[in-house]
Amino acid sequence: MLRSAGGPVPSSIAGRAIPASVPGVVHTDLLTAGLIPDPYLGMNEHELTWIGRSRWRYSLDFDWHDDGMRRHDLACDGLDTSAVVRLNGVELGRVANQHRRYRFDLADVLVSGANRLEIEFDSALEIVEEEARRVGDPPRPPVFPHPFSLLRKSACNFGWDWGLDVVTAGIWRPIAIESWNGTRISAVRASARADRTATVTVDLEGDGDFTATIAGVSATGRGSVELAVSSAELWWPRSHGAQPLYDLVVETDDDRVVQRVGFRTVEIDSAGGAFGVLVNGEPVFVRGANWIPDDAFPSRVGRARIAARVTDAIEANMNLLRVWGGGTFEHDDFYDECDERGVLVWQDFLFACSAYPEEEPLYSEVAAEARDAVDRLASHPSIALWNGANENIWQHVDLDWDTQLDGRTWGERYYLELLPSIVAALDTDRPYVPNSPFSWNSENHPNDPSDGLCHLWDVWNDLDYTAYADHSPRFVSEFGFQGPPAWSTLTRAVHDEPLRLDGPQLLSHQKADDGQAKLARGLAPHLPPGRDFVDWHWATQLNQARAVRFGIRHFRSLAPYNQGSIVWQLNDCWPVVSWAAVDGDGVRKPLWFALQEVYADRIAIISGDEIVAINDSAEPLDTTIEVVRATGRESVTVSLGARSVRRMPLPSGSGWVALRSDELEGDLRLAGEPVDIDLSAPRMTTHVDRTANGYRVTVTAAELIVDLCLFPDRIQSTATVDRSMVSLIPGESATFEVAVQGDIDPTLLTAAPVLRSANDLFG
Repeated sequence: MLRSAGGPVPSSIAGRAIPASVPGVVHTDLLTAGLIPDPYLGMNEHELTWIGRSRWRYSLDFDWHDDGMRRHDLACDGLDTSAVVRLNGVELGRVANQHRRYRFDLADVLVSGANRLEIEFDSALEIVEEEARRVGDPPRPPVFPHPFSLLRKSACNFGWDWGLDVVTAGIWRPIAIESWNGTRISAVRASARADRTATVTVDLEGDGDFTATIAGVSATGRGSVELAVSSAELWWPRSHGAQPLYDLVVETDDDRVVQRVGFRTVEIDSAGGAFGVLVNGEPVFVRGANWIPDDAFPSRVGRARIAARVTDAIEANMNLLRVWGGGTFEHDDFYDECDERGVLVWQDFLFACSAYPEEEPLYSEVAAEARDAVDRLASHPSIALWNGANENIWQHVDLDWDTQLDGRTWGERYYLELLPSIVAALDTDRPYVPNSPFSWNSENHPNDPSDGLCHLWDVWNDLDYTAYADHSPRFVSEFGFQGPPAWSTLTRAVHDEPLRLDGPQLLSHQKADDGQAKLARGLAPHLPPGRDFVDWHWATQLNQARAVRFGIRHFRSLAPYNQGSIVWQLNDCWPVVSWAAVDGDGVRKPLWFALQEVYADRIAIISGDEIVAINDSAEPLDTTIEVVRATGRESVTVSLGARSVRRMPLPSGSGWVALRSDELEGDLRLAGEPVDIDLSAPRMTTHVDRTANGYRVTVTAAELIVDLCLFPDRIQSTATVDRSMVSLIPGESATFEVAVQGDIDPTLLTAAPVLRSANDLFG
């Protein structure tokens, strides 16, 4: 049961007993009880700030009877964030960290019969504001919009340039009473390497030996044991091989833990300033995306939703997801999905875009949460590396934190001393990098594109997206461009009448600084804004996709000098104008389809006066590339070895040029920007056939059609399409498979606003 415990709570809710779900948070319980409107809709976010400024008490009355066990613990997997835990009126402990697990000994407190558990949460927002006042001026920079760095809580929960400001409180992960005798297994960390050996380290509460078994091979000892599993097959990231997983069984006389492990070795190649990921000694060109919490209330995200998002990554030809440091350490289900499906995980420690104090009690909290995270996650083969923080070393340099902080700490000791020491002690075979971005040579700027990792945000903030071509990065771990969510998602959440660019509800769902103006600035050199809001929505979605596609084509054309890119971002946590490829309702935006194309294993790219043919697959390829222009076509043959790149001259000619191949994703370069060459209104024929799951739409071009997309969500919010961002040269056809529920008017599938292209912005 949930009750308010103080603060600016409305009289209709103050003192009221509210059913509580665990895992959950106050917002979700109030929403389920019908006591608040959905914070995702309209301007509701701003009407609900009182929740984050209030105190809340969870309580549970339960019966317990002696089960013969000698030890009873209250095991809390996640408490958000600052709370007092009491059983039968006795204080068990105080907590102040969302990111770690807690255990409380219930000896002499748990009684046979009736018991009462209470957890009372303070306002995290009031705590950080009070701490900021105590510390005084100058504040630790930057505060965005609250001083989130003063408490160990998810940074984006305080609001971000894509996230809403809903400061939560609650029991956000499972809680249980665990009873045991003798010896309890408190942690298992397995390092299973490509040489088919595994080091299994076990932390025990109590004395005794343990036995570890993998694939029939066992060893018994204390602390750690070594196993040689000659029969083990190697675990590989997707497109490089299979993902065999083996049960690791760890047993004592009193306890048993089962984990799944995969045998693989991960290394980082830093030679000459490179940032190259090697798995089992083989280079892996990274095609990835940044991952944020998939819901502003992460307790609502279950295995099915995680699987759907990982499917989004896989079907967009990605092989890595970066769990960004302003969010959370994800649920075990996320890492299990990545283990099973061959998606590498770049795991940030939870620091982002701010100066973090190194003094107590935060230093000890950081140490405890880092050890807890490594204990929990170290056995997952999908985790490729640990990263100390997001952008903090970079911002320390560029934003002159030393002057602003006047000698106060900002987190450097975490990234360069504490965190690497914990990784070295607990996860010896996995690489660690102090920050993203980061340069190996300390004399270089931390965001030097020629050394290590870089973030390219000059494009979104200041420059036209064609400026991506001015960079030659070794590895891009963040870059991106904004666009609105799907029409069905936007109109579910935004109800301005009429819909307009400066509508208050739309602006409430645009969190980026000067975001609408940046969208307009980024659009102007490339596409017309259109005649109305409907056209603006299509044009800005299209421009987002074209911008990121342009950047990735350029980065891939630099291979092997460039070893990968991680786009910002895969997913959203609510309906918002953002950088995401998949919006807050799970709808794939045009950007997603562009990523599916440019992240393909095999692709041909027009780069300057060259064709760059890339075969990032395990099989060699001999193929023909057709170079097509309005005035004719020419064939180019190419032989590509496995994991290879080949450059060849682009045949000369004028006007637009397209690359076509049966085995390679193609490319199209126009004679100029669409806005300059004034693409004509599309001339095409369409045909619709009924299928078992919906409809098949066939489009045949009579002239060049650029970036053809189909948006069935405009007819039915749950409808999906298998492809988009398709350009057709004269005479070419494309088919779109549309999945719908029931029947719809098929003629709606053949005209705007459902069927759209860059051309029709000019018609």
